[in-house]
Amino acid sequence: MAIYSTISAPTVTTETDCFAPKFSLVLATVGRTAELARFLKHLDAQTYREFELILVDQNPGNDLDALVHEYQDRFPIMHLRSMPGLSYARNVGLRHVSGHIIAFPDDDCWYACDTLEQVAEVLRTHPEYDGLSGMAVDESRTGSFPSFPRNGGWVTKNNVWRCALSITIFLRSALVRHVGGFDEDLGVGSRSGRLSGEETDYLIRALESGFRIYYRPDLDIFHPYPHFRYDHTLAKRGYNYSLGFGYVIRKHRYSPLFIGYYWMRALTAAALSFLTFEFGKSRYYWAVLRGRVIGWLG
Repeated sequence: MAIYSTISAPTVTTETDCFAPKFSLVLATVGRTAELARFLKHLDAQTYREFELILVDQNPGNDLDALVHEYQDRFPIMHLRSMPGLSYARNVGLRHVSGHIIAFPDDDCWYACDTLEQVAEVLRTHPEYDGLSGMAVDESRTGSFPSFPRNGGWVTKNNVWRCALSITIFLRSALVRHVGGFDEDLGVGSRSGRLSGEETDYLIRALESGFRIYYRPDLDIFHPYPHFRYDHTLAKRGYNYSLGFGYVIRKHRYSPLFIGYYWMRALTAAALSFLTFEFGKSRYYWAVLRGRVIGWLG
């Protein structure tokens, strides 16, 4: 059963009434210090200063206290504690947002110095956008994932998988207050074992409620590009991530054509890899197929 948290954000003025909308950045972190330090360094370099960072710490100790102390006089930081679970931690953070625009950076991503300024300007000049998504790229801007489109457009139920990740989305507070919390059965650390799909499920719920989100490929959000080693660990990870994918497409009643396409895509990749003696790669795609099917079956 899906688990949602009720989110009651503090009352704020509407974005259109506000000359300089405030950002609330909800960042859940565990097990990373150097990467988080990089994010904080780039956040401190923002040309746009109307933001708060809500840092939801899932570490068992106090490893981040010194890092938080280093930046707490440079911009507003709320340092919260949370049990493990990405969606659970984000829901903890969402209870404390006070901004007009809500974002969900990962602890290993980072922003260009004008990212928040770009987003604020786009949403100011496009009141018809209830949210905005950019493109995830690596530091060299030569790699994007997962195959983000090169052309902009409205986010839909079918293309949301290719043009939105949690790190690339910026949502107006009205949307967030309406949709509520993340499904705690999804995401890294969830007890269900479904390690993905939480942000996609969130956006689909927003789209199904009538909100409109626009994709802009000229808005770069930086994240290290994943380099795969096709071993047993990656196959297990692929299975658990695909459980989330299968669960979400069943939950939101995707068409048989959509489901069949993604099942056949994984099956074809597994077969072709096997025939070309890439057995590790074949094992990975077979695990992905199993995860998608079992996740859909629930």
